Amino acid sequence: MPGMMISMIIIQAFFYAQMSDVRCMGRAGTMQASSRGKEHMLSAGIDIGTSTTKLIISRFTLVNTAGMTHVPKIEIVDKEVIHKSPLYRTPLHSFSMIDMQGVLSIVRREYEKAGISPQEIQTGAVIITGETATKQNAEEMVHFLSEQAGEFLVATAGPDLEGIIAAKGSGAFQYSKESGKTVANIDIGGGTANIAVYQAGVLKGTCTLHIGGRLIEWDGEFVKSISPSMEQLSLQLGRRVSLGERVEKDNMMPMIRYMADALARILREQIEQNDEVLLLGHRPNWNTRVDEIMFSGGVGECIHRWGDPSWNPTEAPYQDIGVWLAEEFQTHKGLNQWKWIPPLETVRATVLGAGMQTTEISGVTIHVEGSRLPIKNLPVYSIPVHRDHFHREHLQESIERAINLFDPEREGRNFALYLSELPILRFKEVQQLAEWLAQAIEAQPNQQEPFVLVISNDMAKAVGQALQRLQLGRDVICIDQISVENGDYLDIGKMLQTEVVPVVVKTLAFHT
Repeated sequence: MPGMMISMIIIQAFFYAQMSDVRCMGRAGTMQASSRGKEHMLSAGIDIGTSTTKLIISRFTLVNTAGMTHVPKIEIVDKEVIHKSPLYRTPLHSFSMIDMQGVLSIVRREYEKAGISPQEIQTGAVIITGETATKQNAEEMVHFLSEQAGEFLVATAGPDLEGIIAAKGSGAFQYSKESGKTVANIDIGGGTANIAVYQAGVLKGTCTLHIGGRLIEWDGEFVKSISPSMEQLSLQLGRRVSLGERVEKDNMMPMIRYMADALARILREQIEQNDEVLLLGHRPNWNTRVDEIMFSGGVGECIHRWGDPSWNPTEAPYQDIGVWLAEEFQTHKGLNQWKWIPPLETVRATVLGAGMQTTEISGVTIHVEGSRLPIKNLPVYSIPVHRDHFHREHLQESIERAINLFDPEREGRNFALYLSELPILRFKEVQQLAEWLAQAIEAQPNQQEPFVLVISNDMAKAVGQALQRLQLGRDVICIDQISVENGDYLDIGKMLQTEVVPVVVKTLAFHT
């Protein structure tokens, strides 16, 4: 299944300028960074979704917060959204083709309104989400827009990652982290509902469903399109919806009620066989009880505006089932068994969730193949490896999940593994860990790419050397003392004279 396209710009000029200001002070690793004051950057977020296309421009303030005799630590100390576009209907030539010039016209118009040029954009993200990611020219669209709207780097991922991004933008991730609760963010747009479950800020699982506003559309009084999943669902329910038939709410409600029922079951991980018609990919996999839920996306916007006296749902701009879905979810007894948390963002959750960067420096005890650096735009998969999980099966299952998440089409797309909560290991245990990793990563389709490993504590050199002695047939890059999590992207720069590497961690935390 075609994956969604995600494109992110790295802060190149700033990153390498910072590296040029680092002066080595001998083999002890003492470094001194010149005082640079504040740096300001402009970021563009562009989301081309099933129903709508939107754009946000932000200004970031970055400073070096380390002392003069310490390794530079670049942090974003302020952020300000300086321009939000209205919601545009995503331009399409046909059901299977995006109108690329139409999207470009929207971007150019909003840049002009904001008083900026593409050359001024230093960072950001282009995201093609939902059903739009399945269009024939989706990948071409991202490359085309990259050339016209800024130097965007392209990565590919499946719909699970879209749910992770939306949970960051809606505020569900941060709320879970601060409250310690298990929170499911349900981002419902035009074509899909992307669920991401976080427990105390840790990703527990994802699931994507064929639930969305534009799965059935009409023109005037007559049905003009119905998605294959809705056609199949209508047949399961014994009532086929046909193109050209008159739109009657009563005829649509059995499917809408079923979607609400199925969503409630899936949140409880009590999926039934008939629910599989709504699954896009794997079954729910969080294996924990959800405490609270949050809705984002276009249908999420309708849900949270329901009852607002200033909003008239009969005047909704699109002729589809989105408003009826929102109404059913509002009153559904199964879904109301959970506490609903108000989101920070709804319809803009995905575009807000995709693009904040910081720069870090690795520890000194690392193992790298210098000829393979720099590496850019590498997605991260986090694996907790505390004592209870220190065994081969846990690592193997986790790496298989990482492949399904970042390389669903088995095209050989690489990723980095992050081993967190790793205990202090004896020499024999380091060798054992290396053997388990070597066996597990044989499942990666492309063995020509380097194996990239990030470790939370100070033992990357020992693990990296143990891996190298196993003669994997591929290069090993093992770094430590970098804090990352699922959904982050890494850029690893060339090794400095002090035998550390600069690392850009692109966290998905664009929200307030």
